[in-house]
Amino acid sequence: MPADDPPAALDSQAFARDNGRLSGTSRLAHYPRLLVETQGQGAERTLGWAAEGSLRADPSSVGQAWLHLQISASLPLTCQRCLESLDWEPVVDRWFRFVDTEALAAEQDDTVEEDLLVSSRQFSLAELIEDELLMALPLVPRHEACPGELKMAVADPGFESPESQPPHPFASLARLRRGAD
Repeated sequence: MPADDPPAALDSQAFARDNGRLSGTSRLAHYPRLLVETQGQGAERTLGWAAEGSLRADPSSVGQAWLHLQISASLPLTCQRCLESLDWEPVVDRWFRFVDTEALAAEQDDTVEEDLLVSSRQFSLAELIEDELLMALPLVPRHEACPGELKMAVADPGFESPESQPPHPFASLARLRRGAD
C-alpha cells in the first residue's frame, strides 16, 4: 500500500483471528470531515496510524475479536484566544471489541467499559481513524501561552470621538416655535 493512501477496508473477524497488523501514513486530504475542522489547512500533512487485531477468550471460552488502534498526527487549528495558527498533536491509543450487531452493541454499551464496534467484512479503518481524531479534537483550541500580544479592544479607535456634532433632535421644533411668535 502506498504511503499516501488511507487504510483499506478489512474483514474485522479475520483480521483479529489472524492477529493482523497494519500500519502506515496517509495525508489529511483523505479525511474530508477532518479537513473541515482544520478549515482546509494542512491537506498535505500526514498522520501515522497502526492497527492490530487479536482474539481474546471470554468467560464462555469463545474468542472475541479486538482491535488496537494508534494514531499520531499534527493538525493545524486556529487558537480561539489569539486567532493565530496552532499545531495540535493528538495521540490516540484505543482498544475496541467487535460485536455481531448494532442491537448487541447498544445492549452492552452501558454495561461494559470497552468501546464496541460492529463487526463487518468491509470494516472501514479509515472512517474509524477519522472518527477518533474528530472525537479527540479540543472543544476550544488554544495555545498554552499565546505567542503574540492579545488584542483586547474590539471597537474602532475613532468610535468614541465623532467628527461632527450630531444635530439636536428638537432643533427643528425650536425653529418652528420661533417662527410662530
